[in-house]
Amino acid sequence: MQKLQIKHPVPYPIHIGFDLELPQAPGPRAIIFDLAVEGYAQEVATRLDIAASLGLPGGEGVKSLANYARVLSWLAQQALPRDTTLYVVGGGSLTDLGGFVAATYLRGVRYISLPTTTLAVVDASVGNKTGINLPEGKNLVGAFYAPEGVYAELKTLRTLPPPTFKEGLVEAFKHGLIAGDEVLVNVAPVSLEWEGLERYLARAVMVKVQIVEADPTEQNERRKLNLGHTLAHALEGATQGALSHGVAVGYGLLFAALLGRALGGADLVPTVLQFLHWLAPPPLPRLGWGDLTPFISRDKKKLSKALNWVIPKDMGQLDIRPVSEEVLMGCYQEFLSLVAAMHQQKSS
Repeated sequence: MQKLQIKHPVPYPIHIGFDLELPQAPGPRAIIFDLAVEGYAQEVATRLDIAASLGLPGGEGVKSLANYARVLSWLAQQALPRDTTLYVVGGGSLTDLGGFVAATYLRGVRYISLPTTTLAVVDASVGNKTGINLPEGKNLVGAFYAPEGVYAELKTLRTLPPPTFKEGLVEAFKHGLIAGDEVLVNVAPVSLEWEGLERYLARAVMVKVQIVEADPTEQNERRKLNLGHTLAHALEGATQGALSHGVAVGYGLLFAALLGRALGGADLVPTVLQFLHWLAPPPLPRLGWGDLTPFISRDKKKLSKALNWVIPKDMGQLDIRPVSEEVLMGCYQEFLSLVAAMHQQKSS
């Protein structure tokens, strides 16, 4: 088992491993869970003697105003008081929703995150970001709210289809680019059977921990974690969620590498292309730049009239600044050509 800790601004433990011991919170307890891991959620409820439980479908669609209201009403119907602890069991979407529910029910109750996907382990469960989507865009409603702890039981990863397991590692690869960490960039050996899995995931989480501690509310340094995400969120929005978050970020990282090269940085395009070949994402739908701009213009990272892009100038070296429309459109055309060539090569 790997034990990490966020120390600032709110300390809490992060445990990653197999057959974890889970904390028994004092007072009333409730659990919300992804139906895909119902068996594990029932095991948790039995071990911790939790009677109140609610299952929800996983995936990005769960992060809606309707589901947010549903969970709040369910908690109220259970007459759960302010000293309740909410256990949140599931992938990144459930983690985001559950954390936001905890942040706002009765103006805030304790919660404990039990991530069950690679994406949630490496990224969504750590860093105090919670939120839901609007029809106009992703993560436009949310709050910074810390859990009491994060307990990543890796045996739940066995419930994942192989493509979903891989897609979660996009965030670990991204952390490798941000930190200049070749070990994280080399995803090839990572599998459920690999003896180094716990250490690899903990290493990826530690990159995020260090950045979050330096900049808890994303005023400066933490914006680096948005590498690849501006285009990714637009792709998710324009396809109405047909592209998974992991796939969209994988494509977004390629676009970011093209921006970096076009703006005079090192050529990280081959590195990202090699990763995408390993990821084997589904083809992109036909989307012109104009299909994406409404979502990009509403991106939550926008400040005043300027949208700052995270641009990798080299491994471990990033710039954050606006980019001209001319450069963006030119890189997008190159991006479409590279993606088309990659899929053509795969099919031949």
